[in-house]
Amino acid sequence: MKKISIGICHYPNALKSAVYGLEEMFLMANRVCKDQKIEIEFEPMIFNNTKQLSQNFAVILLPPSSQSDDYLNPQIDLIEWLKIQHYQGAIIASACAGAFILATTKLLKNRSITTHWGLSNLFQKQFPNMLLNTNEILIDHGDVISAGGMMSWLDLSFELVAKYSSLNVMRQLGKVLVVDTASRKQRFYQQFNPLLLHGDQAIIVIQQTINLSYTKLVSIQELAKQVNLTERTMQRRFLRATGYNPNHYLQRLRIQKACDLLESSQYSFEWIANQVGYGDTSACRKVFIKTMGLTPKEFRMRFARS
Repeated sequence: MKKISIGICHYPNALKSAVYGLEEMFLMANRVCKDQKIEIEFEPMIFNNTKQLSQNFAVILLPPSSQSDDYLNPQIDLIEWLKIQHYQGAIIASACAGAFILATTKLLKNRSITTHWGLSNLFQKQFPNMLLNTNEILIDHGDVISAGGMMSWLDLSFELVAKYSSLNVMRQLGKVLVVDTASRKQRFYQQFNPLLLHGDQAIIVIQQTINLSYTKLVSIQELAKQVNLTERTMQRRFLRATGYNPNHYLQRLRIQKACDLLESSQYSFEWIANQVGYGDTSACRKVFIKTMGLTPKEFRMRFARS
């Protein structure tokens, strides 16, 4: 029987449902392994003090956090211990806000990481040189793994169960839990919530103009003239303040409005495309799929309220 030791880090204000849910997931996986006569046994262990630990783990999990921001300033002892565990062969894996702790270890070395899409601005501010990709639910580099949303600890545990046992075990575990184990992306769930607290008043004025007139064609020249800036200066400052160039910002805003209408109404996509500023439905559909990773029909089927 091969035993897989998994450490679940209960750092201050870690999400308890995830901490104990992860433990239970691996114990349930053991039952599935036994039923399928697979000689694997997961040994999950919850810990909150690394000084009391003498063992090495195969995997160490950094769960999501609750409302507190302890994950922004993890304990130095924890970071150093994680580095040692990684050096000795442990996989370090994070879910949601746990990515901040993983990023602090500097173990990624120019490799991509994901976290909750709602934390992306905060993450980029704290780690400006890291490759953040919040389109993905899960990014597995082998020795480090990150998962995105608040409930992505489920995706993370399924990934590890499949990695150490088999896809059949993972799929059966999903059936037992009545949880979809099919591949998905975090961008299906992303909402466009543009920042207005960046401090650049001229860019705020432009954002407000775009927000009010997103159905119309507003030229870069007109926007720059509105705040007495050159086009080049305005575009540079806009990108720095919002993370988007003005055209991409407008496009992203229109797609969010389309998402809202797809969720809350039964209007055709042709009508919706026209309402959000696209004269060409085909062009709108292409941008929608590129942005959301789903066709408008697939999006409506997944998220419609009725």
